[in-house]
Amino acid sequence: MQSFRTELENPVVERDIIELEKKIRLFREGQIPEEKFRSLRLARGIYGQRQPGVQMIRIKLPYGKMTLEQWKRISDVSDEYSTGNLHLTTRQDVQIHFVSLDRTPELWSKLDLDDITIREACGNTVRNITASDRAGIDPQEPFDVTPYADATFRYFLRNPICQDMGRKIKMSFSSSDADTAWSFMHDMGAIPKVRIVNGEEVRGFKVLVGGGLGAQPYLAHVAHEFLEADQLIPYIESVLRVFDRHGERASRHKARMKFLVQKLGFEEFSRLVAEERIANKVQSYPIDAAAWPETELPAADAILPAYTVKDAKKYEAWKATNAFRQRQADYYAAYVRVPLGNISSVISRQLVEALRPVVANDVRVTANQGLLLKYIQPAHLPYVFSVLETAGFAEPGFDSIADITACPGTDTCNLAISSSTGISTALELVIAEEFPDLVYNKDIKIKISGCMNSCGQHGIASIGFHGSSLKSGGKVLPALQVLLGGGIVGDGVGRVADKVIKVPSKRGPDVLRALLRNYEANAQQHEKFNEYYDRQGEKYFYDLLKPLTDLGTLEDEDFVDWGQGDKFATAIGVGECASVVIDLVATLLFEGEEKLQSGKIALDEKQYADGIYHSYSTFVQTAKALLLGEGVSCNTQTGIINDFDKHFVETGKWPLDGSFKTLVLQINQNEPSESFAKQYYQQAEDFYKQAHAFRNQTAAVTAQ
Repeated sequence: MQSFRTELENPVVERDIIELEKKIRLFREGQIPEEKFRSLRLARGIYGQRQPGVQMIRIKLPYGKMTLEQWKRISDVSDEYSTGNLHLTTRQDVQIHFVSLDRTPELWSKLDLDDITIREACGNTVRNITASDRAGIDPQEPFDVTPYADATFRYFLRNPICQDMGRKIKMSFSSSDADTAWSFMHDMGAIPKVRIVNGEEVRGFKVLVGGGLGAQPYLAHVAHEFLEADQLIPYIESVLRVFDRHGERASRHKARMKFLVQKLGFEEFSRLVAEERIANKVQSYPIDAAAWPETELPAADAILPAYTVKDAKKYEAWKATNAFRQRQADYYAAYVRVPLGNISSVISRQLVEALRPVVANDVRVTANQGLLLKYIQPAHLPYVFSVLETAGFAEPGFDSIADITACPGTDTCNLAISSSTGISTALELVIAEEFPDLVYNKDIKIKISGCMNSCGQHGIASIGFHGSSLKSGGKVLPALQVLLGGGIVGDGVGRVADKVIKVPSKRGPDVLRALLRNYEANAQQHEKFNEYYDRQGEKYFYDLLKPLTDLGTLEDEDFVDWGQGDKFATAIGVGECASVVIDLVATLLFEGEEKLQSGKIALDEKQYADGIYHSYSTFVQTAKALLLGEGVSCNTQTGIINDFDKHFVETGKWPLDGSFKTLVLQINQNEPSESFAKQYYQQAEDFYKQAHAFRNQTAAVTAQ
């Protein structure tokens, strides 16, 4: 591994990669338990696949931005370490599959050469921060949210308060009240706002907290109608501190932010957030948006090679549906439909080189698995289309009903129940062949997930599907749960789709035909699909689709999933969206020691707030280890703190002046000063040493 370490210019990233290589080696040698190692690799973007022995690597692209050089770098890395395919995700990441675990440190080092990270792309961390792909060029935006999204990403990357939470955190920044980043379905969402105060324009955000999809969708609460921009990151930090301390850890299905807000009530949750403010690293975090680097534009006098537009009619449709005039009136932007989010490294490099003269050095991965090209001169639109046409990526209808969003499903995911990509292809064929004019319809959205977890965002679709199964005659067949009526309302308000009915998967195309024909025949003039759904009601659509649920007319092909050759069988693995709880006492004590070491490094570097949080984590992890040694399981950090008082301090097992709770929760009673950081660290170190001695004494007594 030495051959690539010295090539890295960023010592922080180098330390990460060397640490990853060390952990892999220790895991291979049997010195790290498998479940503990899972949490370590997930926090470094390394995710297990449905296929054993290989990994999916999630490449973290904040707000979906790639430079042309980064796009090429990812393509080259995919060729060398993966299959040559780039999968664009609904979180604006890029995923590559079938990667050897042992090669991941080297892979990461290659990505870092163009400032690309995989850190915290998976696991119980702050996941990729998404944003409206039009941010910076949106004609409707009050200001560009990109600098704020970028600052948030950088502030929380490697931040000790969010390295080992109970579950993941997802955040979004919308560019306008249109809320195209779906703030209402995120753990935290921000919508830009402007107010005039004393004659001055003040930037801020409407902030929403506690939304989420999955099996139990919740719409987010409005935390602030207007929070001044410099207060956004401190507020997020306080929220994450509350989530880390009070969030569920034993039952991962109840561990998301939305469940904590529901459990506490939003008023109490907000009180706890305010209580944490004093402990924040900063009380204000101003972001100098004016200093944000200018976008690298294409040359005004670019010389283009000879080209032809093969299909003029298709070009006009593409221009009408995929291109739009930017806020910068002299330029257009153009969307690229990427079916199922999959684009090869060969085509990627071809596009990078051909488009370089005419697009900005800022390509965005979109949340519906496409690409956005920016700063195109109007005269260059035909050339851009011709390049896409040659590559096979010039289909019109971006973000229309014909542009279906789907997760990978059973192709690679452990949790998927049935195929999402196969049915997506079948539905797109129905639209292309039977409803071609709907390529212009951007009102109806179709989204598909392979299971109920909603990675394909079926829960906010006008027409959504998620993978399921049915039984008939003692045999299992693939099925689709049909959901209707979801979508964006605007300004932080959204609609969660209703579960209407479940049908065999092979009847998915007939579901779509029935819905669209009924809508075309009975909708009032200018009535949108969700308006029509509301007028008719859920029962009306249940009755409409009920004939398709008849299992008495099944044929052999109904027992074979889309794109598969074998009879269907549910084969759900262990999900890796978050790590499981580690209940090995020795492992927890080792983690406590690691946190203590991290705290010492932070103090030496004068990062006092970070050092304090590492000390806090030492208290919690060490107390948890001792409690588990006594057979006491805990499901929150608050529970650990309270139970340690109950089982150790109050019983006299642990001599302590005052309570353990008072000792530990000094963290939110003090500002992060140097003196408090050093005092708190010393107390954590003393506690750990005492715990280690206690554990050794207990083990010695047990051995007698």
